[in-house]
Amino acid sequence: MDVQLFIPCFVDQLYPDTAFNMVKVLEKAGCNVRYNASQTCCGQPAYNAGFQEESKQVCQKFLQDFKGDDPIVAPSASCVGFVRNYYPKQLANSSLHHEVISTGKRIFEFSEFLVQVLGREKLGAELHARATYHDSCAGLRECRIKEEPRKLLQQVKGLDMVEMHDVETCCGFGGTFSVKFEPISIGMAEQKVENAVATGAEYIISTDLSCLMHLQGYINHKQYPIKTMHLADVLAQGW
Repeated sequence: MDVQLFIPCFVDQLYPDTAFNMVKVLEKAGCNVRYNASQTCCGQPAYNAGFQEESKQVCQKFLQDFKGDDPIVAPSASCVGFVRNYYPKQLANSSLHHEVISTGKRIFEFSEFLVQVLGREKLGAELHARATYHDSCAGLRECRIKEEPRKLLQQVKGLDMVEMHDVETCCGFGGTFSVKFEPISIGMAEQKVENAVATGAEYIISTDLSCLMHLQGYINHKQYPIKTMHLADVLAQGW
């Protein structure tokens, strides 16, 4: 299957290894991965900061960059959720209506694509560790993703998965929320990390690097013996 790869701007700039690992896993699953080097952002940061007109221009560019019929796969439920749920509002009553509907139907978060579209759960990954999974707000509430990443992680050889307390509670990042409401954001990160540490896990795994970046910052500050890891990095282990 031919797929188009969408790498969010912060993944491109801060976590390129995760992007390469996602390509590695997709190719192992039988996909021919194409990457349009002119792609930039989905428009979410500008939208959330209140710059809706500027965001609209970015949304229009995204539709141009990802023309066609092939599935679009991204390592971020946050970006996928924005395209699906906010593009129809951003570009309502425009000449791009059909492109918006088509793109919303063929863009997928990484784990969602593997399980729901390809029907793959076991990919030969191996990681001997104890881990817990963090449900991102975008993954859980905007993309309705919960079981897909867990099914993939259950098939990782040597990985002992354990659920943390209040697993569906927000980590506190929320983009600009973490800047505007720093004390609240830190308090939410504290709650999430403390719940993860209480499981005895060595890793916190998620579909969203934005959440993991926020949590890792708190972990580093406290010097806790736990690390964050994106799902794609886990699935690329051991082979």
